[in-house]
Amino acid sequence: MERIFTKLPPEARKELLDYAEFLLAKYGARKRKGFSFTWAGKLKDVRMNSLELQRKALEWRSDVSD
Repeated sequence: MERIFTKLPPEARKELLDYAEFLLAKYGARKRKGFSFTWAGKLKDVRMNSLELQRKALEWRSDVSD
């Protein structure tokens, strides 16, 4: 892909980059996978350690699936 890009004249490279940025804006948010960690620090007032919290989460999941 880089080989093709380098063969383009500078004005075509700019156009291609602009189009790629447009596509990222259009599809990037929907295609993004993985963790966002927007929850980081939100549980600072919870009085459980990580193991207790994990067990509680498993309980909540099993309650939903029943």
